[in-house]
Amino acid sequence: MKIKWHGHACFSLISSEGTRVLTDPFDDHVGYELPRVEADVVTISHDHFDHCYLTPQLGHPEIVRNPGTTVFRDVRITGVESYHDNNGGKTRGNNVMFSFKIDDLQIAHLGDLGHPLGPEHVLALGHPQVLLIPVGGTYTIDWQEATKVVETLEPRIVIPMHYKTEALSFPLDTVDNFLQDKVRARREMYSTIEISPNSLPEEREIVVLSYI
Repeated sequence: MKIKWHGHACFSLISSEGTRVLTDPFDDHVGYELPRVEADVVTISHDHFDHCYLTPQLGHPEIVRNPGTTVFRDVRITGVESYHDNNGGKTRGNNVMFSFKIDDLQIAHLGDLGHPLGPEHVLALGHPQVLLIPVGGTYTIDWQEATKVVETLEPRIVIPMHYKTEALSFPLDTVDNFLQDKVRARREMYSTIEISPNSLPEEREIVVLSYI
């Protein structure tokens, strides 16, 4: 399968059979170039402008935005209820984390998770081999909390998201704090990586994708 980062919390997940999943598309206030892709399925973690912008260019995708399980062709999607804050959703509302089963891989996208994971979240997410996790703080968990989530879920590949870059139009922490003291972290020059069960590293790796 292929994973392409479009910036912020927006990724394309493309199965070997060509099924196209797009996560958390953003509008033109965010700073990144709008994703110019078609999608078969769009997942939306919550209804904020930087995570739920649906354009005609996406085609006519199936929209998944609630907890529960959906199967689309060769992709299984499970939404897990959580919160956008550490106050039971009273400050910023709910957040849906998504677990994807694609090509014998389990990928978790945590959306704008705003609190530590509880046992019920860990049980629902299972053991993702690939974790897409916010690390920029302010509106989500910060880099320290993100580190604890990584240690709890024990993925083989970690891809940071939702952090400050030159393109982003509002203030978040950069990815640098999350990377400090981490071993096996690398910055890619490309926005896309290909992953298969056989290519998973034996030890956990942090992969920082480029949005350019």
